[in-house]
Amino acid sequence: MELFTYYRSTSSYRLRIALALKQLEFQSVPVNLLKGEQHEAHFLALNPQGRVPALRVDSGELLLQSPAIIEYLEEVYPQPALLPQDPVQRARVRGVAALIGCDIHPLHNVSVLKHLREQGQDEAAVNQWIAHWIGQGLAVVEQLIGDEGFCFGEEPGLADVYLIPQVYAAQRFNVDLGGYPRILRVLGLAQEHAAFVMAHPARQADAPAAG
Repeated sequence: MELFTYYRSTSSYRLRIALALKQLEFQSVPVNLLKGEQHEAHFLALNPQGRVPALRVDSGELLLQSPAIIEYLEEVYPQPALLPQDPVQRARVRGVAALIGCDIHPLHNVSVLKHLREQGQDEAAVNQWIAHWIGQGLAVVEQLIGDEGFCFGEEPGLADVYLIPQVYAAQRFNVDLGGYPRILRVLGLAQEHAAFVMAHPARQADAPAAG
């Protein structure tokens, strides 16, 4: 499999975690968003939206949008499972994932921040926008996840796949996480888990060298 990715794209990050949790091998194909490589003709021919991630599976098909790709992985490679068996619990897990993927992440995406700046917003206003929406969303996630283990149990699952990249984005934008002890507990567990460590932006080939 080939993963078209950018090291600090949160949607690419979540897909890397899912692949690592399922112990699936893939080749990274970096797409530098800051240099605008996502808008070059050869990439737009693959993904007309001009975004990452995209996953070319072993059959040669190219899949787009991280939620759809993760669902594909869960269906084709069901073990280890990212979703619990109980339908109600599955809906709760999916609810947290959707809250992050639909309500938080899109509001600090590269294209949104670029548009704000083009509309004349200065960096202070942009940072206030980011902190507001991430903080509001994480405050809800904090109430929805459990008191022990990962988000919904002792093993990581779909909610954790979405949460950890969102926490990375929050830290990157200097959002205060002190009021979210449950989220910080999950973060601590993820920092010790091999799949999350492997998927971290700092570990990617296209990440800038430290220093």
